[in-house]
Amino acid sequence: MVVVDHDTGRLVWAAEGRCQDTVRAFFDDLGPQRSALVAEVSADGAEWLHDVVAEKAPQARICLDSYHVVAWANEALNKVRRRLAAELKATGRAELADTRWAVVKDPARLTSEQKTTIAALAQINNPLYKGYLIKEQVRDIFKTADPGRGKILLAGVLVWCARCRIPEFVKLGRTLRRFRDLIWNTLDTGTTNAITEATNTHLRALTKRAYGFHTPGALIAMASLTCGGLCPPLPGR
Repeated sequence: MVVVDHDTGRLVWAAEGRCQDTVRAFFDDLGPQRSALVAEVSADGAEWLHDVVAEKAPQARICLDSYHVVAWANEALNKVRRRLAAELKATGRAELADTRWAVVKDPARLTSEQKTTIAALAQINNPLYKGYLIKEQVRDIFKTADPGRGKILLAGVLVWCARCRIPEFVKLGRTLRRFRDLIWNTLDTGTTNAITEATNTHLRALTKRAYGFHTPGALIAMASLTCGGLCPPLPGR
């Protein structure tokens, strides 16, 4: 598990394990006084992590990472597409065979052919097209620079999911409603997991370059040197 400072972008702590005890160990090392100064914590939807933050730093605002929220919407849309495609295939129809990438891509990056595919969905498969529109509104929640506007878009998504009669998106709506306050925190602060994910990418590159490490401690030591600003005194220097 790694902890990254949003202000400096540095890796400030890392340890073996991914559980509540590991998170508690971080706050124990941080100490009560510094834990009381933590203002924001970004995380995914892992509620076991949220529980420890609420226990050790109750004043901190937990911000639900926007990437994971959009990923939930994409996952719901893919489930709808696969279910509907299977139902059509059973009747000998294949209208949704080549729609996968068209429905998950950012509209600004669609090819001309993919734009045609999206336009056709409105005519040939209304449930999938409706799911696509809901997914895009979830994406728009985090694109706006106005937190109030983002909250209005989120409220619209919650109502839309509840009334759409698409099981996968009804479930998504329940999930978003459960995490609504954490999404509001993200909109208010702009805090996401972007810096942490960049650090994770760097750590994977370190591991690949070293052809793996014999122990977690060796990886943590190298990560502290490259990402944490660690500068130990060297002999003769």
